[in-house]
Amino acid sequence: MIVAVDLSPLWISLQTAAVTIVIVFFLGVLSAWRVERLRSENVKIFIDGLFTLPMVLPPTVAGFFLLVFFGNNRLIGKFFLEYFGIQIAFSWIATVLAAAVIAFPLMYRSARGALAQVDKGILEAARSLGMTEWRVFWRIHLPNALPGIIAGGLLAFAHGLGEFGATAMLAGNIAGKTRTLPLAVYSAVAAGDWNSAAIYVLVIVVICLVVVIGLNVYQYRVKKQQES
Repeated sequence: MIVAVDLSPLWISLQTAAVTIVIVFFLGVLSAWRVERLRSENVKIFIDGLFTLPMVLPPTVAGFFLLVFFGNNRLIGKFFLEYFGIQIAFSWIATVLAAAVIAFPLMYRSARGALAQVDKGILEAARSLGMTEWRVFWRIHLPNALPGIIAGGLLAFAHGLGEFGATAMLAGNIAGKTRTLPLAVYSAVAAGDWNSAAIYVLVIVVICLVVVIGLNVYQYRVKKQQES
């Protein structure tokens, strides 16, 4: 028996995850670098906790805060709607925003851990040669931390792909518009369509498995290169 399945959740999820990882990759790496360079440990601890908070909050709570700021009748959402004609809540933009907020902490923590492991002696040697902080970051710090950062990026991509709670709160569950794969699974089960739900689940599992295997292969090759 052939089951007709709506493929729009797959494309919406892939597009959302692709845009999300571009956003959180750069924001996560730059934020991690800036936090690492803070002199005050108290400030560093506070900002680190603030950036990590979405990782430990229930996704629906994060979605609630997003609605408070980006709802169509709220401060930021109303501003974009009135002055730019851009509706954030209950649009595809909302799926990206929700996924980015949830995936950012994972990218940030991975980037910060990778940057912290770089030998500080190499960085100080570069500074002693007159290199600016920006050049030290781009030419030495980032390349040496890149394996760990890329690993974090792959995990953040998978995390953004599977985001459910915050997306449901901010973007809703609109078929063909904001219904991602996790939301499609929920909708199919709620409608009693277990065959479609099983197909969506299988697609999610395959994509995430490919990401994890890709991550393991990448880390294995990096390890081999370092040993040689």
